[in-house]
Amino acid sequence: MTITNEKFANAIALKEQNVPPIWFMRQAGRYHSHYQGLRKKHSFMELCKQPELAAETALGPVQDFDFDVSILFSDLLFPLQALGMGLEYTDKGPQLGFNLDESSISKLFPWQDAVQGVEFQGDAVKATREVLPKDKSLIGFVGSPWTLFVYAVEGTHKGFLEKTKSSIPLFQKFCESMVPLLKANIKIQLDAGAELVMLFDTAAGALAPTMYKAFVAPVIAELVKEFPGKMAYYVKESTGGHLMALDEVGATENIAGLGYDHRWSLPKVLKSERRTTFAQGNFDQSMLLTDTDSFKKAFSLYVEDLKKLTPAERKGWVSGLGHGVLPKTPEGHVKYFVDQLREEFA
Repeated sequence: MTITNEKFANAIALKEQNVPPIWFMRQAGRYHSHYQGLRKKHSFMELCKQPELAAETALGPVQDFDFDVSILFSDLLFPLQALGMGLEYTDKGPQLGFNLDESSISKLFPWQDAVQGVEFQGDAVKATREVLPKDKSLIGFVGSPWTLFVYAVEGTHKGFLEKTKSSIPLFQKFCESMVPLLKANIKIQLDAGAELVMLFDTAAGALAPTMYKAFVAPVIAELVKEFPGKMAYYVKESTGGHLMALDEVGATENIAGLGYDHRWSLPKVLKSERRTTFAQGNFDQSMLLTDTDSFKKAFSLYVEDLKKLTPAERKGWVSGLGHGVLPKTPEGHVKYFVDQLREEFA
């Protein structure tokens, strides 16, 4: 698959350029009036599962803010639904039909039967590609096995996850179903036209690096080895220990890019001699929620450090947020970020 956005292609290839490509996680989310308008007419499930609606939702922020990259509009929990755990979206958030434990894991469908439950994402990718401008890239995404396991056990990613951490022996059995299903899911998205698939690990940062290395990193290595150079990976609240573990199990040699949240010094990441992937991030998304003066001051400080780097040192940078756009973020702040960042580095 050819990378259609020139800046994004350069970042993936680690080619020197002045202005980085820009995309935000959750850029087609609740903060956006375009999305709010669609939600007045359709349920969240309809926006995800009806390809034309998914395409319209994903297109909105590209039209309004001129992001370089569009993202499949979907949800990372659908593989759990496909495996028979049920899923509905309520005012309290997503709700599964049951929580996973030793007695209920036998209820999971065989992964071969579950594949049909994620095929709609391929149709959504195709529909999105059809409506996107030709110079905009399109990426897909899936949740990581660990993050999906946490949600299956806890019903949430919040808290200390002690129930999940005490269920570690169950994780391997869960992966026997989830890993082949995710491989099929990723292939569906890539075959449909996604240029890259992001693997999101929302909950892995809650693990100590030693546990991450023992249980999670090998599974990540297995997934990215299946699609070398076609996947990027993001761990929320990651540390150097987590990413070092990926190196130690040989995962990074197959990863196209890594995401970094706002806890990392992005200039140090970019200048690292060991870096072999693009680096996506990492403005603090909560600063977009502050008053305009505070936001612009934080933005100036962020840009100031990055402008001290040469274009060669900044190669491979994909500009974005530490995590994703938060609800109630002013649209004017999103537009200012995109426009001003391009102006600063032009």
